[in-house]
Amino acid sequence: MGQAVAAFKDPSFQDRVASAGKAKQKALEQLKAKPPVDEAVMAQRRQARELREKALSEERAAKAQASAAAKAQKATIKAVELSEAKAAEELKAARLKPASAADMKAARDARYAARKQRK
Repeated sequence: MGQAVAAFKDPSFQDRVASAGKAKQKALEQLKAKPPVDEAVMAQRRQARELREKALSEERAAKAQASAAAKAQKATIKAVELSEAKAAEELKAARLKPASAADMKAARDARYAARKQRK
């Protein structure tokens, strides 16, 4: 019994070679026992995978298109806001700009004529 314990702790070279041979033989038997690949099943799996990939690519394309549309809409809104701001700025500048002498004289004359007409 003491020898069995010693052999378990320190197997000899022959024991290790025999053990490796048994493991190889077992692996070979498992490989041979494996059922052969059914072409119909493989074709069905391949077709299912291709359908999934196609659906995924269509979904990605739809997301990309929606993203591009959102970006275009944001750019349009920004352009409108900028043009409105520019128009408001030009209007403000036009109001602040002093009128020409002829415009001022015409406005004064109009006020004078209106005052005369009221009397």
